[in-house]
Amino acid sequence: MLIKTQEPIIKHITDFLEYCEVEKGLSPVTVKNYAQFLSKFTGWLKDHSLDHLTPQDLTEEHIWQYRLYLSRFVSLATHRGLSKDTQNYYFIALRALLGYFIDKNIKSLPPNKIKLPKVSKSKKIKFLSLEQLQKLLNAPDISNPQGLRDRAILETLFSTGLRVAELVSLNINQLNLKDAEKNTGLEVAITGKGNATRVVFFSRRCCEWITKYLKYRNNNDASLFAAVGKNKKNPESLRLSTRSIERIVQKYARETGLPLLATPHTLRHTYATDLLNQGVDLRMIQEFLGHKNIAATQIYTHVTNKNLRDIHRKFHSGNKLE
Repeated sequence: MLIKTQEPIIKHITDFLEYCEVEKGLSPVTVKNYAQFLSKFTGWLKDHSLDHLTPQDLTEEHIWQYRLYLSRFVSLATHRGLSKDTQNYYFIALRALLGYFIDKNIKSLPPNKIKLPKVSKSKKIKFLSLEQLQKLLNAPDISNPQGLRDRAILETLFSTGLRVAELVSLNINQLNLKDAEKNTGLEVAITGKGNATRVVFFSRRCCEWITKYLKYRNNNDASLFAAVGKNKKNPESLRLSTRSIERIVQKYARETGLPLLATPHTLRHTYATDLLNQGVDLRMIQEFLGHKNIAATQIYTHVTNKNLRDIHRKFHSGNKLE
């Protein structure tokens, strides 16, 4: 790859994304996220007539002005600003870009010149109660193929705890549904975040819904979950996108009147929380979720902490003494 060091920052973005994919080995989802977050920065450069700015001309003052822009940004659609967490994502992407410049011997600001905003250390997760989950699972109209597909999607998200990107990448030939009929479910090896391979488990109930859906599906697309009708964005494949799955979950969340706007990740949280409530060890849940670090799984400990507190209040004799 021939790199022109004097080119504007904007011209380097494509090369940076290819570098992330090929040399750094980052997942397609991470590369896509970097592209999205950096588009905000390139948009800011253009709006301020800085689209000619080269890496070596980027200063700490530019970073400060961009920081002010993000902190004051208000979406026209939602009328809301960006949370500190979201601002962090934009700066993490920008730091990665500066790291690329360093790696390619392109003179620029060092990545450590970009300080990340402080965020709350206690991360709250949103999950559904079993009653809410049941309402969500029952929401699709299963009298038609699309409703059957959507029910199968919801059941799969809860049964497996898959990330949405992992769900959309599933193919029919990965599931031997005949084995599921004989046993209590399926074990399927998938490649997830960071190209890590792990086994996920499809309950017998989940497999039954997938079987019902596939029975009435009228196409031969390789993907497990396919669009009904033509895929306008990709006519050669009917595979649903991550955004399509998100819309499907949000649609039924609205229809059932859930108090929170459920997403595929909410069902992943619900899956993990349910296991934790059943007494499954945190290390095992780490394996189920495919977390590389146990720290990522520890966000669920507040659930058991609350349960332990409630049990203590109800049963400990010290709370009954006068």
